[in-house]
Amino acid sequence: MSKRRLQGFRLTRFQFRRDRIIGDSQVSIDDLNCLALELIDEAGLIGLGFAGGLFEPFPDLSACEAVFAASVWPALEGRLAAALIHRIERPRGGNQRDRLHGYSEALQVALWDLAARQADLPLASYLGGQRTKVPAYASGLDYHLDDPAYVAFFERAAAAGFVAFKIKVGHPDFTRDLHRIDLLRKTVGPDAQVMIDANEAWSAKEAAVNIQKIRDLGHPILWVEDPILRNDFDGLRMLRAAVPWTQINSGEYLDMTGRRQLLQAGGTDILNVHGRITEVMHLGWLAADMGIPVSLGNTFLEIGVHTACALPEVGWMEYSFQNYDHLVEEPILVRDGFAHVPDRPGHGLTLSGAARKDWAAPTQLASQELRTGPDCAVLARLDSAAGKRA
Repeated sequence: MSKRRLQGFRLTRFQFRRDRIIGDSQVSIDDLNCLALELIDEAGLIGLGFAGGLFEPFPDLSACEAVFAASVWPALEGRLAAALIHRIERPRGGNQRDRLHGYSEALQVALWDLAARQADLPLASYLGGQRTKVPAYASGLDYHLDDPAYVAFFERAAAAGFVAFKIKVGHPDFTRDLHRIDLLRKTVGPDAQVMIDANEAWSAKEAAVNIQKIRDLGHPILWVEDPILRNDFDGLRMLRAAVPWTQINSGEYLDMTGRRQLLQAGGTDILNVHGRITEVMHLGWLAADMGIPVSLGNTFLEIGVHTACALPEVGWMEYSFQNYDHLVEEPILVRDGFAHVPDRPGHGLTLSGAARKDWAAPTQLASQELRTGPDCAVLARLDSAAGKRA
């Protein structure tokens, strides 16, 4: 146990413009706002996690540091990461609240990263995984792209080796959804796997009618993600029965309790989980016990490859070509339609020198002050290879 106790923390604030507007039928996002949390042990080993803010920038760094120091750090200082990751709390009464001030996911990831680094194991192995790669599907977050940009995006994704693709649907004019599905098929070919994501845009009956129309037009769909309201368990169960030729993928917007209730209600064919490692492993165990497949949705910098490879029920991991790879020294490798576990201790990511020097934003920036982050590393490598061939 020598020199393994937590002795310090560091926060780094980031705020920059994305390389495209991402979003769905409900939201539109053009900035990336996040905090990097580094937990430091007595030997100087660092566990890294990220807190993301989709819609609003974080307060100035000084304010974030003050909140973390006063409200989160006292429960961590002098403790062992390996002891904290397995702690089970009693959610009762006033304890059922966000006592971590938005740092819960960052804290879970940083603690697991540090514990695995201290054990000198890749996080996937530390979690009990035996796989070193998982199939990844190309997700465009494409609702706000016009048709030419949409086609260009998925052309590049197919050229990069992806064989499965997810698009956003849920437009008020359903003919636009049908048009986009048809356009995708023409772009990536008839043999590709296609998923659609409505982000709760439909009612249960409307979803059944729309999915039937898609099938009638000859478009096989691997799964339909979040077609209706997250807690309409009766509607989800009805929808599963109404469209047996495809799968319902749900759970993205639910907390751990909600996902348990979703499974118990028989409301999904595939359970969607994200980046809170402790919760994902608990839910993965429950899903495995019930024979329900799991899909890994977007996780910051694809850290979810570790839980994806540790859970036997995970068949797919989402990859959305987001332009934040420059924040770390060596990003997760995504190649030929697979995400690969790094052969490095922990989750294998460390903040880059450029991130600290050139991209850190200690104070809030106005919209006109934001720089655009560089293109996604996967697409940049693809374009570089194309240039060399030319």
